[in-house]
Amino acid sequence: MAPETAPPFQRIAAELRRRIGTGELAPGDRVPSTRRIAQDWGVALATATKALTVLRTEGLVEARPRIGTVVAGTTAPAPAAPTPADPHRPPRPTAHEGELNRERIVRAALELADAEGLPALSMRAVAARLGVSAMSPYRYVTSKDELVLLAADAAFGEAAPYPAEPPAGWRPRLELGARTLWELFRRHPWLAQLSPVTRPLMLPNLLAHAEWALASLDGHGLDTTAMMDIHVLLYSYIEGIAVNLEREAQAEAATGVTADQWTNSRIPALDPLTTAHRFPVFTRLMAELTNGYDLDLDALFELGLANLLDGLTPRIENAGS
Repeated sequence: MAPETAPPFQRIAAELRRRIGTGELAPGDRVPSTRRIAQDWGVALATATKALTVLRTEGLVEARPRIGTVVAGTTAPAPAAPTPADPHRPPRPTAHEGELNRERIVRAALELADAEGLPALSMRAVAARLGVSAMSPYRYVTSKDELVLLAADAAFGEAAPYPAEPPAGWRPRLELGARTLWELFRRHPWLAQLSPVTRPLMLPNLLAHAEWALASLDGHGLDTTAMMDIHVLLYSYIEGIAVNLEREAQAEAATGVTADQWTNSRIPALDPLTTAHRFPVFTRLMAELTNGYDLDLDALFELGLANLLDGLTPRIENAGS
């Protein structure tokens, strides 16, 4: 157990280490997320991340995509005692560091953001995940900001290449591009948190999706501004729905309460609103939803996409007339 005078991250790590050692947290169990630790211990997210990094370095926990940080299956063996250093020889890299390269660092960053969200991503956390010294990644990536952009570019590049022979018609082409982006946001929800559309990311793999959309609109008589407006409108719609994927993941990680559990807990607060006669349409709809309302983001995406393209059809098809 860490002494009271120890830094907060060490005290948190010691408590979680105790829970793992006593079996209170068994292999495969989720450990508190960085957001939950910050809330329960009253510390900053950086401190919470540092505590989990200590346990990850010790091999006690591991990050799993879209699950979070869990207790590892086995406890890592204690490291061997170091041999005396030769003052005349530069330090040799560990086996892990000798294999280190930018691709491995970016992949680790991508997996970390997927598992724990963008706030958990840091150069130190990536180093811990790879089992190398904290400064090693800086030989390949200059900063966290650069690392985030590299991870985002890698994520946007995961989609299968668009077909060399595109579908006939502008609408099927736009639908393919929209669904491709939606699947990428679904796979990596943190992507929707990166930047507003007013400050677009200059990423080659993201530009490939823009090129597909703009090529779908090209040749229909639209002027340059109209083409760009339609492209931004469609992208911002997809991103706007996708934002809720990561927000829900963050809310569940911070509270431990699922979306369904949260909704059920709010039913008592709904009763006064549906009996006050101020909201007659809302009240009637709630009464008609005998089995409740299941918000399906995938279905909502498809509904919005169809209506958006329906509305754009006259604008695109009559542009050259």
